[in-house]
Amino acid sequence: MTAPPPGLALLLNRYSLGIKHLQAPGPDAAQLQTMVAAALRAPDHAELVPFRLVVVQGEARSRLADLFAEHAQRKGKDADGVAMERERALRAPMTVAVLARIDLGHPLVPAHEQWMCVGGAVTNLLNAAHALGFAGKMLSGDKARAPHIAQAFCEPGETLVGWIALGTPTRPPHGEARKTTAQALRFW
Repeated sequence: MTAPPPGLALLLNRYSLGIKHLQAPGPDAAQLQTMVAAALRAPDHAELVPFRLVVVQGEARSRLADLFAEHAQRKGKDADGVAMERERALRAPMTVAVLARIDLGHPLVPAHEQWMCVGGAVTNLLNAAHALGFAGKMLSGDKARAPHIAQAFCEPGETLVGWIALGTPTRPPHGEARKTTAQALRFW
């Protein structure tokens, strides 16, 4: 079998890496701009940009850590669990909040297609990060649904989707992909 073209090889070799395997440096301003440009190429009918990206930097990193710790306390975690959530917020060299702005009444683009664009934007950003030598992980879960955390990020009409943690990988991916095409592909 011949080697895939470079762009396809990039996609086939991309992987997510947990925040404990990310280290400094994170992307610089120019690299971040490139990643956002890639996110903007997600399918959107050239009509909408149903997402907003917010880089958590400076003092805001401590505020995010406080919010994660508060969430852990509300969930009844012990002191170690609270400390672990605080560390999780601070571990990645760069954290980018992903917010969705879905126009439920749009006459041309139904909500599900707008959500697909948000997902495509996240994927494109992570692919661009990988192409630039970084690794990343999308973080969501119950913290993204916590009203006190969403309130800190969202403007009216927005939904907090989660955060993208970015940094330099400390290790290569685990050998082969854990998923197979047979898990996702069927014929009708």
